[in-house]
Amino acid sequence: METPKFKTAITSTEPNEILLRGYPIEELMGNVDFGQAIYLLFRGELPDAAIGKLMTAIIVSSIDHGPASPSVNGARLAASTGAPLNACVAAGVLNINRYHGGAVEDCAKAILEITKRAEHESMSLEDATTRVLDEYHARKYRVAGFGHLLHTADPRTPRLFELAQEAGVCGKFVETCKLIEAGLTKQRGKPLPINVNGAIGAVLLELGFEPELMNGFFMIARVPGLIAQANEEMTREKKLRKIIPGAHTYDGPAKRSVPK
Repeated sequence: METPKFKTAITSTEPNEILLRGYPIEELMGNVDFGQAIYLLFRGELPDAAIGKLMTAIIVSSIDHGPASPSVNGARLAASTGAPLNACVAAGVLNINRYHGGAVEDCAKAILEITKRAEHESMSLEDATTRVLDEYHARKYRVAGFGHLLHTADPRTPRLFELAQEAGVCGKFVETCKLIEAGLTKQRGKPLPINVNGAIGAVLLELGFEPELMNGFFMIARVPGLIAQANEEMTREKKLRKIIPGAHTYDGPAKRSVPK
């Protein structure tokens, strides 16, 4: 009996040949950046350099946020037990969920709800934003992607929007995200600025990504940071130490500028 086969449009591997979405892998190597490769993998076509730069920036923006974050704490705890590196990274990734990393998807869904309401009910984005936020407030639903436990103004947000503008993808989704920020600030009587998760959600919508895929971008971004944090735990700390989130002192390089 012939073995049942399934179809895939992602990668073709034959003797001496690897095609990613039809492109020879060796031609992609050195000619496209990581962001372009990720876009190609998910969307099926190569983006231009500006979109690739924006995609890379999204990944870099969430590459690490210190030892206190749940994913890093999980990876370090596993490393402290003597677990191998892959298990440490897996422990960190398993902590990425609704309340850690999931804000990107949740914010994107709120933005989509508003833009669809504006379209279906023939109203402005401003009016649709007000109506949806009032409904959320009535049922005590918190909009993800706004405010931050540490940052009063997330430094990553304006940079992502700047790069999106350069790439020509600042449209109705980014506009709606900013309208939500203004609406929440008015509703709550205090600033509730867009954080990096909200910015990523808006930008990924502009790029045509579905909300259900967006948590994956946070996972991609965090893996290098988890590896670095787990390795540091393995090489600098005692095994089975008591790990308290936030109880750490930074002793790395002082603030410095990126070479131009």
